[in-house]
Amino acid sequence: MHLLKRRASWCATSRKINFIALSFALLLCLFSAAPPGAAFADGAAECMTELSTGTVIHSVNASAKLPMASTTKIMTALIIIEDCDPDEIITVPDEAVGVEGSSMYLKHGEQISVRDLVYGLMLRSGNDSAAALAIHHSGNTENFAGVMNERARSMGALNTNFTNPSGLPDQNHYTTAADLCKIACTAMKNDSFKKVVSTKNYTGKFRSFVNKNKLLSMVEGANGIKTGYTLKAGRCLVSSAERNGMGVVCVVLNCHDMYERCSCLLNEAFERYSLKKIDGGRVFMCDGIPCTIRCDNSFLVDNKKEMSLNITKTNCSARVNRGDEVGKLEIYCENDLIFSANLYSIISRNKIF
Repeated sequence: MHLLKRRASWCATSRKINFIALSFALLLCLFSAAPPGAAFADGAAECMTELSTGTVIHSVNASAKLPMASTTKIMTALIIIEDCDPDEIITVPDEAVGVEGSSMYLKHGEQISVRDLVYGLMLRSGNDSAAALAIHHSGNTENFAGVMNERARSMGALNTNFTNPSGLPDQNHYTTAADLCKIACTAMKNDSFKKVVSTKNYTGKFRSFVNKNKLLSMVEGANGIKTGYTLKAGRCLVSSAERNGMGVVCVVLNCHDMYERCSCLLNEAFERYSLKKIDGGRVFMCDGIPCTIRCDNSFLVDNKKEMSLNITKTNCSARVNRGDEVGKLEIYCENDLIFSANLYSIISRNKIF
């Protein structure tokens, strides 16, 4: 009898252990089967945009206001590149020496060019460089932050507020993944900025640097942009790549595996989407009248969807002169309108014979 009781007890315990093991295995399968980025950390966000068309092709939590650490320096660098002489030699101010966080180790009274400071800002993420450049541009970092906010608003980044040029923690220093993507897209259209952030190794007149951005060696066509990290912001990366004439900018905020995640998103974007160009001189027929859209244009195509073209007449006049608007061209990916343009006659004629 005692033996039967012990066997019954052992069986019950064994069933309990098996149940726990099975439950754990099921949970493990669920998490391992989840697609990349499906389980999001609190305060994480992503946004990805095709550069030339401004088409947002991926967005998760992109309107949440979050800290962005040193990705702040994208705006700092762009302002300096647009407004300052890169060959000007400046004396490092006392306020730029010993700034907390990442540094290019500027010294009291050191002479250095604006160009070398910009490369130190973007390749080595020097907070001291950010302070020196801000003071050179605006007299102090507070005034420079005001300029940063003005530029942000002009770019349509309306949910962003800068309080410093480097990204040091401040409760009023924040952006969104969508806004940061807009800022980065604007910056990457500046050739001088693009040259800086795509440089792996820099040798300047006063300093030399190796770029900390590992993505430049991880992704085909990678050409920028900026890393960032603080305890509050987590790991942040604004990345960019170009293939076959198509540029993609990707932002991830508070992402522990930021390089792997950006690599995955960029590769998926180039696999799924294609940039198509349409010649402004290409002739279309609208109600028997040859016409064109006048200007060259580009549009983004989802390779997984069927594309269709539609031409509608908008001018019902009996007489059409050369240059008159006669219709509208629309291009669809299935039910999504991806491009539209007015059509203009390239001849003069009566429409009624």
